[in-house]
Amino acid sequence: MSAHISIHTLRQMKSKGERFACLTAYDATHAEVISRSGVECILVGDSLGMVVQGHDSTLPVSLADMAYHTACVARGNQGSLLIADMPFLSYADTADAIKGAKALMQAGAHMVKLEGGAWLAPLIHTLRQHGVPACLHLGLTPQSVNVFGGYRVQGRGDAAGQRLVQDVQELEASGAELIVLECVPQQLAATVTQATSVPVIGIGAGPATDGQVLVLYDMLGLNVGKTPRFIKNFLSEGRSIAQACQAFAEDVRSGRFPASEHCFD
Repeated sequence: MSAHISIHTLRQMKSKGERFACLTAYDATHAEVISRSGVECILVGDSLGMVVQGHDSTLPVSLADMAYHTACVARGNQGSLLIADMPFLSYADTADAIKGAKALMQAGAHMVKLEGGAWLAPLIHTLRQHGVPACLHLGLTPQSVNVFGGYRVQGRGDAAGQRLVQDVQELEASGAELIVLECVPQQLAATVTQATSVPVIGIGAGPATDGQVLVLYDMLGLNVGKTPRFIKNFLSEGRSIAQACQAFAEDVRSGRFPASEHCFD
């Protein structure tokens, strides 16, 4: 990474129609490899609950877990924008949210990520007033898996699609700096991306978003059990981990990833 990436960098890339890449990391070594590979964003995801801790969901992950792994990643990061997840129910009220955001930002995050729609707008505004940029995760939000009844595509149908667009626009107005869309129909993701000046990162959301994110372990072909449709193994063809990260970033920028087989209609 030749220069430090900021949200301003990503906004400039969006305005120029340039795509950017994001991978998860949970430790210093992988963070250094990812950031030196030219990946613009690193997400310290609460996915660590599943891929590192062995849980069957992200719900058991604590704020202390997130702060610890964020600090580890920050030490290895060589210039990528570092985003850290706020874990399950850590932002149910404003006081808890400020406390949690403080812990993650002081651990080295440049931005925090929360799951939810327009109802979070007042909190996003408050966090921004306190110097905390926010990324909002919509569509399939893993912390709400029990509400959804499983990991299912979200936003299908006109009404659901319109709600998602409205949510994003209200979150933008409240000061949201990034949007993550997970497992939504690709045309809806394209509509959302065009409807907001905020950079949009997709995962299982088609090729039209401004950026793409994958869980590092999935990108390396280390997922166990059924492979979700939106995953591609970049470690094949005899690549090293660093070369896999580079290939992912290059395929995102060129538009080769995601391909049609990785998308939902």
